[in-house]
Amino acid sequence: MKELTYDTVIAGCGVGGLFTALHLPREQRVLMISKEDVESCNSMLAQGGICVLLNDADYDDYFEDTMRAGHYENRKESVDIMLRSSRSVINQLLDWGVDFARNSDGSLAYTREGAHSRPRICFHEDTTGKEITTKLRQAVEKLPNVEIREYTTMKDILVENGVCTGMVAETKEGEELRIHARDTVMATGGIGGNYEHSTNFRCLTGDALDISKKHGIALEHLDYVQIHPTVLYSEKPGRRFLISESTRGEGAVLLNSKGERFVNELLPRDVVAQAIFDEMEKEGSKHVWLSFAAIPEEEIRTHFPNILATCLEEGYDITKEPIPVVPAQHYFMGGVHVDSNSQTTMEHLYAVGETSCNGVHGKNRLASNSLLESMVFAERAANHIAKG
Repeated sequence: MKELTYDTVIAGCGVGGLFTALHLPREQRVLMISKEDVESCNSMLAQGGICVLLNDADYDDYFEDTMRAGHYENRKESVDIMLRSSRSVINQLLDWGVDFARNSDGSLAYTREGAHSRPRICFHEDTTGKEITTKLRQAVEKLPNVEIREYTTMKDILVENGVCTGMVAETKEGEELRIHARDTVMATGGIGGNYEHSTNFRCLTGDALDISKKHGIALEHLDYVQIHPTVLYSEKPGRRFLISESTRGEGAVLLNSKGERFVNELLPRDVVAQAIFDEMEKEGSKHVWLSFAAIPEEEIRTHFPNILATCLEEGYDITKEPIPVVPAQHYFMGGVHVDSNSQTTMEHLYAVGETSCNGVHGKNRLASNSLLESMVFAERAANHIAKG
């Protein structure tokens, strides 16, 4: 057993954890741990993009889009905070070198996804999460006050008189670390590793939920699990490859075995996923088809190069033929209950990103709100920690 002492310890190296570290005071000594290597986080997998409030006139529509997708079970205060903070997050990402797509005049280009009333999503090809996460990690790695330890798993929290005082972690070699810290941040991602069919990395198994339950820390909406309508159908074991909703936003359509459309592809995810399940049951099939025929080939090659390349590896050329798709577990709207500063019901313990439930998403997440929500409330956690 090894005893370590830091000012703040963060479990998780996705955008939630990274954004927290970047906003903590530079005089703090900060430790970040990652269960696997730092790239094995769901933030790296986000394809579609990150939402932004276009202008004041867009507020009511964006707010309503988020609420409608969440079946009006969203926490309105949290939605308001996210929308009003969105432009600041985008500007910070640009300052850190994130290469969002731009129009010919140099302005940011916006794409649209399901349940959005208009295009308001910044993107980098079809690998937005990788672009953002990589640039944030590079920024964190330049900070002399932040240490990152890979292959180190959060096993428990340290508690004294009902207050969190750090965490217990275990290294790949089996060494136990007792990490003492004034503030602790759980950013361990979602629960997809517990599902047979999921777009998530297998290491994301809801560790923070088990730890919170053990210590009587409030959890919220554990049954609110989002099924993504379109992943590439495969009978191989392991993580499923996501086909971004932005493909449907740009014109891709869903077809049954007869080549017939059977749903409005831009309805909320849960509605589209249910329509696919119903069509599969009606036909007795294992998947439906997604056709890219309406998208110009040049647009496919520039906006969706990763999807094109991955499908080619699986034997499908999306510029010439439809691909088989099926719904799969994708995102967890529930989690560790937090307030608007990402503080849990235990003092000095915070949760950010998919680990937390601040109520933004309600019962069903609006496409491309996850990266934004993670960073908005990670920054608020860091600011609250800094105030002491």
